Amino acid sequence: MSQQTGTSRRTVLTAAAAATTAGAVGLQTGHAAARDGSGLTAQEPPRELRAILREIDHRRIEATVRRLAAFGTRHTLSSQDDPVRGIGAARDWILAELRRHARRSGGRMTVELQSYVQEPGPRIPAPTRITNVVATLRGSVSPDRLYVVSGHYDSRASDVMDFTSDAPGADDDASGVAVVMELARVMATRRVGATIVFAAVAGEEQGLFGAAHMAERFKQRKADVQGMFTNDIVGSSTADDGTRDPRTIRLFAEGVPSSETPEEAAVRRSVGGENDSPARQLARFVKDVAANDATGMRVRVVYRRDRYLRGGDHIPFLERAYPAARFTEPAEDFAHQHQDVRLEDGKQYGDLPEFCDFPFVARVARVNAAALWSLAQAPGTPRGAKILTAALTNETELVWERGTEADLAGYEVVWRETTDTDWTHVIDVGDATRHTVDLSKDNVFFGVRAVGRSGLRSPVAFPAPQR
Repeated sequence: MSQQTGTSRRTVLTAAAAATTAGAVGLQTGHAAARDGSGLTAQEPPRELRAILREIDHRRIEATVRRLAAFGTRHTLSSQDDPVRGIGAARDWILAELRRHARRSGGRMTVELQSYVQEPGPRIPAPTRITNVVATLRGSVSPDRLYVVSGHYDSRASDVMDFTSDAPGADDDASGVAVVMELARVMATRRVGATIVFAAVAGEEQGLFGAAHMAERFKQRKADVQGMFTNDIVGSSTADDGTRDPRTIRLFAEGVPSSETPEEAAVRRSVGGENDSPARQLARFVKDVAANDATGMRVRVVYRRDRYLRGGDHIPFLERAYPAARFTEPAEDFAHQHQDVRLEDGKQYGDLPEFCDFPFVARVARVNAAALWSLAQAPGTPRGAKILTAALTNETELVWERGTEADLAGYEVVWRETTDTDWTHVIDVGDATRHTVDLSKDNVFFGVRAVGRSGLRSPVAFPAPQR
């Protein structure tokens, strides 16, 4: 790429180019092109990533789910001291396993217990210790840039306050914890550019308490969390009617940001950015890097924060202005979550391991691995992206801040029609911090993404107007 820091290069996109249908190539100066919108920004998995994905083992995932289910109950209010039953026994086992993986990291991975006492409130009748188990793989290029992946290790029975009955929680959410632990195992021996945090959190069923504590700790220290994924109910590919969809994972991504201020809402309404929140850009990125033959999965992005009237551990991160999204299986079977273990009219109820599809969970883990590794190895999402609006013109001038990564090669400008879901055009603008496109900002949406020397791209930054 050409070195043009602080300069501008015009790219002329004529009306004919703007009107090209998906798959056509537009008129161009430099490197502007219009291609198939479904694959325009897709990134081919590099050799090292493919090797990581091959190491993910569904048998290890199955062993993890069965071990967690064998603790009987992992209810947040269950025993924290019993060595064989309850949430404390599960916590100690997860800690020992993550420490075992960390010993293979050459000192790059550290493991800690992150605890606090939750005061009484709804679903917490008495002061209760909430403990997250957190493994951190420090980045070697941009260690202060963080990406978080989590699953919750607490479980529940039909009555959310019942902490004595069996609550194996195989799908909800030993499956998500198994994904996190398998990722930690496989990635412990790898060098990553940015830091990845692998977290098994508690208190989800009682009110997202563990995730909220972790997110608040990040916020208090002004941590640069550029992406967070929670894996919650990722254990089964079978719906309640018996149909199977073993090659699809849902990814829930909010539009209007949970953290939006009144001033930000006014800007969003004026430019129409409801479909371009940081969470939506993160979800588009996941499709780009993880919906391919290497994972064997289709990523179905759902344009909601979560399922109807329900919530997960990504929400505390969204509320603190961190991009976050939730992975969940394609169609839930509610007889096998939030249910007492019982046989009723010949039908088995309860969240038991036999209702999980472990090769499916392994493919979900590969989707997560592809997203996290690609995020960590690429430059960070561009900061300070703006569309200059001081002058009334049918051109569009974009500016942004240059990143500090040593492996930063340059930037690309992307755009799409306002009615399109995915980016349909990309322009290589080199190592610049501004670019002018001969196309009206009133008619399309623009974005900016960074490119590393390896060819890996960052998520897209959606520009705000600037007078």
